[in-house]
Amino acid sequence: MNRATVAQACRILAMEGLVEGVLGHVSVRAGDDRMLIRCRGRDEHGLMFTTDDDVRLTDLGGTIVGDGEGYTVPNELPIHGELLRARPEVNAVVHAHPPDVLLCGVAGLELRPVFGSYNIPAMRMALEGVPVYPRSVLIRRPELAHEMIAAMGDRPVCVLRGHGITVTGASVEEAVVRALNLNALATVTLELARLGVRPERLPEEDVAELPDLGSAFNDLSVWRYHVAKLRSREM
Repeated sequence: MNRATVAQACRILAMEGLVEGVLGHVSVRAGDDRMLIRCRGRDEHGLMFTTDDDVRLTDLGGTIVGDGEGYTVPNELPIHGELLRARPEVNAVVHAHPPDVLLCGVAGLELRPVFGSYNIPAMRMALEGVPVYPRSVLIRRPELAHEMIAAMGDRPVCVLRGHGITVTGASVEEAVVRALNLNALATVTLELARLGVRPERLPEEDVAELPDLGSAFNDLSVWRYHVAKLRSREM
């Protein structure tokens, strides 16, 4: 995994409205006790303009390895470092602030499986349950990260009420696509609430008909689409 993929991930999240300005970050495991993570430089311009140089190598405690002059690690670095310590199956972490997820969390709207084929991965995410960390705090200390991890359990996503989301993956691509799917689920949930509609849970017989499309379709194809979309906008 290289810096360019993490930088692309940050720009995609910004392009799709999951992060705004300078808030949010992406990391990927880079060997034992190390990760590549999006940092802030002295000429910070926000996640939409993340460069490869903004992605620095650190240990899981947040110390920059090698030349890090002019760069600072995120205040909420423990979200990344402590998750990577606690869950060896996780290789990438996204922390973002999607407005629709924020509104659902503050309003107490449960992210339920209300649709099916529209977005099968998002439906399955809702079916398995989307945990919520109830504290609206900056997770800037390991003990707060441990609280979040406990709330998250073994799930790949977690809503941070009044704050944002934490999403994990076996790869950066998987984590980013999961974040996009979580946001799609929240957008539909919020619009239904605005319409005053509370649909029934998706029937079990309909769930049984929905295929597992596989990570090559769910993650890699969707990732490639967003990379191409990003490149077209940067031309």
